[in-house]
Amino acid sequence: MHGRRTADHAPRELADVVGLVGQDPAAGFVTDTVEDELAYVMENLGVDPAVMRRRVEDVLDLLGLHALRDRPLSTLSGGQQQRVAIGSVLTASPSVLVLDEPTSALDPAAAEEVLAALTRLVHDLGVTVLVAEHRLERVVQYADRVVVVDADGTVRADEPARAMASSPVAPPVVTLGRLAGWSPLPLSVRDARRAAGPLRRRLAGVAPPPATRVPGEVVATTRRLHAAYGRIEALRDVDLDLRQGEITAVMGRNGSGKSTLLHHLVGLRAPASGRVEVAGSEPHRLPDRRALRVAGLVPQDAGLLLVADSVDAELRAADHDAGAPPGTARARLDAIVPGLPGHAHPRDLSEGQRLGLALSVVLAADPPLLLLDEPTRGLDYDAKDRLVAVLRDLADEGRSIVLATHDVEVVATLADRAVVLAGGEIVADGAARDGVTHSPVFAPQVAKILAPEPWLTADEVALALAGGVGIGDPT
Repeated sequence: MHGRRTADHAPRELADVVGLVGQDPAAGFVTDTVEDELAYVMENLGVDPAVMRRRVEDVLDLLGLHALRDRPLSTLSGGQQQRVAIGSVLTASPSVLVLDEPTSALDPAAAEEVLAALTRLVHDLGVTVLVAEHRLERVVQYADRVVVVDADGTVRADEPARAMASSPVAPPVVTLGRLAGWSPLPLSVRDARRAAGPLRRRLAGVAPPPATRVPGEVVATTRRLHAAYGRIEALRDVDLDLRQGEITAVMGRNGSGKSTLLHHLVGLRAPASGRVEVAGSEPHRLPDRRALRVAGLVPQDAGLLLVADSVDAELRAADHDAGAPPGTARARLDAIVPGLPGHAHPRDLSEGQRLGLALSVVLAADPPLLLLDEPTRGLDYDAKDRLVAVLRDLADEGRSIVLATHDVEVVATLADRAVVLAGGEIVADGAARDGVTHSPVFAPQVAKILAPEPWLTADEVALALAGGVGIGDPT
């Protein structure tokens, strides 16, 4: 790049050529406020103060951060933090911007906000943007080229539609296009809707498969739950019943209170007012070992639960802490991630393997309530499919499962019920199909393409077509 080989130059010597934004933008912040963070890289590069001031103003305007210039970084939403992280590397005027999973922790609206900012960088400033992203449904429509890395390490680049035609992974819009035989393959909901008329008409008289899981007894309740961080209200008057065998998705914008709700259900926080009860007890009042057997939480970073230096050591510690027979956690792990070697270090595992290990550690205590915070963050489509199968099996065992997530496609595939939070309050609570179908923000791609017909996933459509519904024009 610019005549400099990356093998011969340290990253700091390439800061004016290539900017890197990692998966967790907050982990890279080194100052306290937005404006200071934008100026930090330039200060290290010795940029003239007059030039620094101009570049800061340019980036504030370009990324829509002007109103936030004096805000503490700790008070920003996930989308705002992501834009500040992008801005902090842009002030060095790099010609290449590399982003690792820039939308993985963002709600759909915040993700669109960040992707719109990236599009402006490409079209208005001529910056080359390279994005590594598992959630192709969010980004592929913006791409000029797609680079596919095959399982054998082969790397190939192509025009997006051609690349998606043979890619081993594909977003729902592409999967539906392949199923319907559309050519060229659509990459956006807008393009797919233009082609979907005949398919929509054929599906008009067909009902999607009915829900088969029947919820059991109430496992956990919250009544007028209120939570606050200082003067900031995180939850307000939340009333919720969670039942055996039910998979509940908690959705909402970044900062809506999803993680706070999970922390109260597992007992990590005591209510400011109101009541939380799980399996007949208030979880925040229980001793640690008893709390493990009431509710289990897998946090956003599953690695936070893993402290030993090998998989076997983690599993032994899980059995001991839960008071479970030896081998309990290993049996769970073998069912979730078969063949994971016991000598492997947890930090050397893939995201999916690490999540499976953390889930096995939590399940060793056999809690009736299982909570997962953004469990699909960093997972590819195959890993998501495996997680969906595991969670379905756990629900079939009678466990109540709650996942706080921005992944609308997983909600469409997995959830029985959707609870939507906004400003710490429940604004919607009902069947997942109804909740996501009627939401312009949280609807999955297939629902948007085939609306007003109530289809959620390409798998549902495939089953209907296999049952004799044609995909051509009616005859």
